[in-house]
Amino acid sequence: MSPIPDDIIEQVRDSADLVTLLGEHVELRRTGSDYRGPCPFHGGKHRNFAVIPKKQMFYCFVCHEAGDIFTFYMKKLGMDYPTAVREVAAKVGIAIPERRTGGPDPREPFFSAVDAAADWYARRLRDSDDAKAARSYLEGRSFDVEKLGPLGLGFAPKGAAFPEAMEKLGVATEVMLEAGLLVRRADGSLRPRFWNRLLFPIHDLRGRVVGFGGRVLGEGEPKYLNSPDTPIFHKGTLLYNLHAGKHAIRKAERAVVVEGYFDVLRLVEAGVEEVVAPLGTALTPDQAQLVKRYTKNVVLLYDNDAAGLRASFRAADVLLQAGLRVTVATLPAGQDPDSLVLEGGPDAVGTVLDDALDVFERKLQLLERKGWLGSLAGRRRALDRLLPTLRSAADPVTRDLYIMRCAEALGISRESVVQEAERGPRPGAAPRRTAPAGEPAERGRGRRRGSRSEYELLRVMVHEPAWRARIAERLATVELRPGPERELLEVLSQVEADVAGGELLDQVEGEARGLLVQLLAEEWGQLNVDAIVDGALGKLESRVLVDQLRAIDRQITVASEDEKVALAREKESLSRRIARLDPGYWNVITRRRSGSAR
Repeated sequence: MSPIPDDIIEQVRDSADLVTLLGEHVELRRTGSDYRGPCPFHGGKHRNFAVIPKKQMFYCFVCHEAGDIFTFYMKKLGMDYPTAVREVAAKVGIAIPERRTGGPDPREPFFSAVDAAADWYARRLRDSDDAKAARSYLEGRSFDVEKLGPLGLGFAPKGAAFPEAMEKLGVATEVMLEAGLLVRRADGSLRPRFWNRLLFPIHDLRGRVVGFGGRVLGEGEPKYLNSPDTPIFHKGTLLYNLHAGKHAIRKAERAVVVEGYFDVLRLVEAGVEEVVAPLGTALTPDQAQLVKRYTKNVVLLYDNDAAGLRASFRAADVLLQAGLRVTVATLPAGQDPDSLVLEGGPDAVGTVLDDALDVFERKLQLLERKGWLGSLAGRRRALDRLLPTLRSAADPVTRDLYIMRCAEALGISRESVVQEAERGPRPGAAPRRTAPAGEPAERGRGRRRGSRSEYELLRVMVHEPAWRARIAERLATVELRPGPERELLEVLSQVEADVAGGELLDQVEGEARGLLVQLLAEEWGQLNVDAIVDGALGKLESRVLVDQLRAIDRQITVASEDEKVALAREKESLSRRIARLDPGYWNVITRRRSGSAR
């Protein structure tokens, strides 16, 4: 049976009348905007089974079974995923094209493992005594734990309960490692990746759980921890809640983008279902393209402090590069989306969203309030602040409107604005390396492999302070080698985004101070920061795996034949993970092997 294209699956799901199809198996009655009936899974007689058409999902408030139309067919009728899709397609009259295939999806074990983990974590949050702190935390933030049930939140406890439960379900240890559910310590022992954390399941567009975001409960770092990159999870290509919100986005003809998981939960609770969030990082071009599948209009609803405004404008530039129309909603001073809903209710949110300004107008508004438009020098500085957004506008009409508005607001000619816009770097272009004054261009050649990656992270943390917390979160799981790079990374990880790099010169000395001086002297243009950070962190995260690979090579020479087979399997698994995290390094290794085999 050939794989089914994603666009066909989406077409089938969108065409399916959930109430009609599930009504063939459950007696449903309308209750408000939803439909209720007795649960077909646990056999109850009361109407605890809800069908929610606007979310294209079902949920039982007793046994907590949940999913979309395909999930229902799989769980109720014992079908696998492709068969369920084909069955629904036949009922709605959509023909699925056949094409040749090389076999079953090799990622299926990872989907199954993460799905089993999501179910276990969700049950743990609802039923376990050790999850009382997690439930109390949610209640303390004014969330109804029962109402959050359909969203699948979970709890990861301390201890070995999770891996033991997965082993009983038949999930292999190597699969859990590659799926990002376990981590291997430096001494070779295993432990769950998520430990004493409230978990937010992250879905792909098909609605399959592919990873988690975890918020630590109580003291601990990092505050938020995501699944690592795996065969099924790549955080820069996913958006939280898009699987559930895409239909609402189409209907509302807009997407509301917020910063965090709790912001999404609160807005959904307030009836704003067309909401999504990036996964703890800056918005990426891939995520912008995801949004573009469902709408051309985006409202950014970020915090209204300095860091939130910087993040808003960076996200806006990425969205404009994708050809989207971007507006920025302004929250009342001191509030975030969560507090806005709690204090003002749905009407307050609606007012803020309706009053959103085009991102270019919002920038002009802020510059005018600073008084920059009242002097020649101020208008020159204002133009420099406006140019990144102007250059990012891929839509020619939007770009032309921005040029005219800029010329009008600054009192300069249209030709001058065009000339300045064309003079700067093209958004999204590869970064141009510039050596600091007095340093040879080949500076990077003499660096240790690890310190080069650390140097790239330092460049970002010095010149893009808003990235410090996100990088620090990822670095918490990386073992850094001793040296000035590590010393400076540790300092930068502990300071807020509003602290300029130059202010730290008095806090470091010796080689670390010299390194900071060098970083401050470097030019910093409009770079693809997300790519720089992901690339550097991937190299650092692969380092411990390379050490494990070398240890296996040493063990194989003295192992028995049975042990060699097991070690070879582990080596192959490590090799795949290294190749994903640091493709460049793995290409070097494979070339060496090919050369030695000749």
